[in-house]
Amino acid sequence: MSRSLIEIRDLSVTFPSEAGIVQAVRNVSLDIRAGEVLGIVGESGSGKTVTSLSVIGLLPDSATVAGSVAYNGVNLLSLSDEQMSKYRGNDIAMIFQDPLSALNPVHTIGRQIAEALLIHKEISVEAANKRAIELLEIVGIPRPAERAQSYPHEFSGGMRQRVMIALAIANEPKVLLADEPTTALDVTVQAQILDVLKTARDMTGAAVVLVTHDLGVVAGIADRVAIMYAGKVVEVGSVDEVYAQPAMPYTIGLLRSIPRLDAASGERLTSISGAPVSPVNLPDGCAFAPRCPAANESCSAKTPELLSISPTRMTACVRQSEIFDLQKSGKLFEEGPPHVAVTSTSDAIALEVRGLRKTFPLLKGSLLRRRVGSVFAVDGVDLLLRQGHSLALVGESGCGKTTTLLEILNMVAPEAGTIAVLGQDVAELSKASRLKRRKDLQIVFQDPFASLDPRLPIGDAIAEPLENFGMSQSEQDKRVIELLELVGLNPEQASKYPNEFSGGQRQRIAIARALALNPKILALDEPVSALDVSVRAGVLNLLAELQEKLKLSYLFVSHDLAVVQHVADDIAVMYLGSIVESGPVRDVFANPQHPYTQALLSAVPIPDPKVERVRKRILLQGELPSPANPPTGCRFHTRCQIRSSLSPELAALCVSDRPSLTPRKHGTVACHAPLN
Repeated sequence: MSRSLIEIRDLSVTFPSEAGIVQAVRNVSLDIRAGEVLGIVGESGSGKTVTSLSVIGLLPDSATVAGSVAYNGVNLLSLSDEQMSKYRGNDIAMIFQDPLSALNPVHTIGRQIAEALLIHKEISVEAANKRAIELLEIVGIPRPAERAQSYPHEFSGGMRQRVMIALAIANEPKVLLADEPTTALDVTVQAQILDVLKTARDMTGAAVVLVTHDLGVVAGIADRVAIMYAGKVVEVGSVDEVYAQPAMPYTIGLLRSIPRLDAASGERLTSISGAPVSPVNLPDGCAFAPRCPAANESCSAKTPELLSISPTRMTACVRQSEIFDLQKSGKLFEEGPPHVAVTSTSDAIALEVRGLRKTFPLLKGSLLRRRVGSVFAVDGVDLLLRQGHSLALVGESGCGKTTTLLEILNMVAPEAGTIAVLGQDVAELSKASRLKRRKDLQIVFQDPFASLDPRLPIGDAIAEPLENFGMSQSEQDKRVIELLELVGLNPEQASKYPNEFSGGQRQRIAIARALALNPKILALDEPVSALDVSVRAGVLNLLAELQEKLKLSYLFVSHDLAVVQHVADDIAVMYLGSIVESGPVRDVFANPQHPYTQALLSAVPIPDPKVERVRKRILLQGELPSPANPPTGCRFHTRCQIRSSLSPELAALCVSDRPSLTPRKHGTVACHAPLN
């Protein structure tokens, strides 16, 4: 066992609020060991980020901190900000979640990295600038000497995160704190950043503390994991042991609620009931007891301490001695029946899109603006959604998924191509017919809080579409009660406002509103991406149940292929405005034909250390090209991992000719050299 670089003992952090004292961190004790990667995992509000900010001394002045954080015998919590600045950025460095807000927008990238060197080292400006360029090259920034003169806004999200890593490792720190470094990134960019993070660790020999909610990421990179809930560490141990046999009911629930790419298609997820407790009014005893299937009277009697159950494992559970037996007997978090797609007795089509195109003007000038080009957001998209089935539209950010969805929802003649909803071409609809048809096509947005009017009680928000279509007040009241019960909410809560609900409950309200008019098709735009993993499982299970009960057709937009594995029947993979592969989910996932699909699937982490560490990872080179200036020929050829292995003739064809969607055994693919 390696020595401890940082020893956190009885750390507690509180904040004042209008509702009372927020207990963000409660008596946390952890060791950060030399050369290891420690993953800190938990739902939003569990205290992960506050714990990491305490170590580096970046908590706001309103925070009250108790306990100790010892580094080389020095209690960092006792230092002034001036004294702490000698350690911050030198011995202990941090990679923040949002690199755009962490980087100075008015200074060049090179200057910011050089500044970190000049503050802590006796080095000339020329040597610091040279080292900054070297660091940019180490983290994979192309043309580092040139890009060192660029500003943060000129980089993509993935490239900015690479810059943050370069800045963090500039002084070869002993400890790297990474706070959700991949949360806002696409899965392909996430794989690149994790690879860069491993390189940084190997180069500096630093201990890495990875704060995340993604147990798949932890499985592939971490040595130990600490699970946090309601401000406390409830389980800690080696990744292999914790994942193989979790000892705390909360850990068991988290692991079972994660959508897995290697699970059976349509398998129902396990969800943790309820929502995380408020850090203001914590219950007596174990904070997880209100949601725990193993809870009894003893759980509410006292707060469980973190105790050793083996030389390398610790857990905080009153019923620890019984958990393994309860788990074996299947009494913890029972799984529901698998999702079964509705079988159609005919070839009825809910939605058909052919040759859809949407461009946006690229303008220049301030006073006399003129068009200098076009952004090809959607360029020749074909989609087919069968009645009673789910079609997932997947791809990286900026590939045109949401624009495609909005073009369909507009229900007007598109710029080019055709859109047919339930057999009717939207271009031929009259104004009255279009209004009537809108009842059949509804949407659930990505952010449930932003999609609900904060001034309206949820009952009124759900009833609003009913009122717009002339339903009487008594019928509206009856329908609201039916809808709230349908999505698993208490009808007595109809008078409450959106801010009084958790994120998962708000998304259930949004789903209830979308179902108000009995639609045939539901468009789901990243409906679970803003939710915690345990809450996400409950919403995904709800969507599966509603589809089976109401015979709904889903157009599901997502960047998370693991989620798609559990909810979709068919898939269309989109890249830079075009569909590159489509077919049944089971067949596409088992045998991807397009190199881009293969790369997407390989980049999705699996929450199993034994599987994740031996998987072949395909790291795409570079960033997504601009839709304003797409590559010639196959739009993926600039990043394609197989192009270098093709014959010169075929490689040249990829550059010159754009492939069309061609039927294959189980779907279609647009590639000159399909993989199988």
